[in-house]
Amino acid sequence: MHTAKIWLEATRPKTLIAVVSPVLIANAMAMKIGFFDLRLFLFTLVTGLGIQIGTNLANDYFDCIKGADTINRKGPIRITAAKLASPARVKYAFISVFALTALAGTYLTFVGGPVLALLLTLAIILGIMYTGGPYPLAYLGLGDLFVLIFFGPVALLGAYYLQTKQLDTAALLAGIAPGALSNAILIINNLRDREEDRLANKKTLVVRFGKVFGKVHYTAMLLIACSIPLLFWESHPLCMLASLSIIPATMLITSVLRYKEGESLNSLLEKTGKLLFFYTLLFCLGWML
Repeated sequence: MHTAKIWLEATRPKTLIAVVSPVLIANAMAMKIGFFDLRLFLFTLVTGLGIQIGTNLANDYFDCIKGADTINRKGPIRITAAKLASPARVKYAFISVFALTALAGTYLTFVGGPVLALLLTLAIILGIMYTGGPYPLAYLGLGDLFVLIFFGPVALLGAYYLQTKQLDTAALLAGIAPGALSNAILIINNLRDREEDRLANKKTLVVRFGKVFGKVHYTAMLLIACSIPLLFWESHPLCMLASLSIIPATMLITSVLRYKEGESLNSLLEKTGKLLFFYTLLFCLGWML
């Protein structure tokens, strides 16, 4: 495999919509009331992508050295476990990405003040602690909560505040949907890797409570996300367009409830990412009209 392709694979491009979504929704909401700074939008997007890519690389590194990822993993390739890059190189890569992210984020902290500085610092620390450190979040079963909150309400409200200098309940509520759908992507990963995670003592919620719980959890996340536009039916009725996501969501739920083998979930992971993109597009369109 070509070097560039190896590192592109390590970023997990099919899941990056998880951070792009709340930024797009936040900026659509801000634009509707007359606030939009292109430079600020780009810096927010770059910083968010840096946090997610850095977290993905750190996860690649730590899951390998902790034994959760092996060369026989069922999911998409992990470059450390597959020996496509040495652990030292992957470690250097995630540290470099987080350093560059902090540098890009200095502009956001200049605009947003100490609260944004704190959020950025916390996001980077938790990105490393997701699978690293003495108490990794994913190994304690806290990964779902981290994704739901930081890729949902926190990311959306933060991006909205940067544009408007306002805190808005609507932005907070709107953030639940991308957070829930991002969590659904994580649940698919955890369902697929349940046995490997159990052997590595990675106590995800699926490992703790079982496969049936994971299926119900995934279903709940999709239903919650598709219900969020109902909260805005009076103020932004066309936002209800995003609830049309329930159509593809129903098909994904059916697939999850019927699946038997872990490898069959790989295509579902990609489809869940596409559902998040579809929801984001419809929500932004409906909010702006």
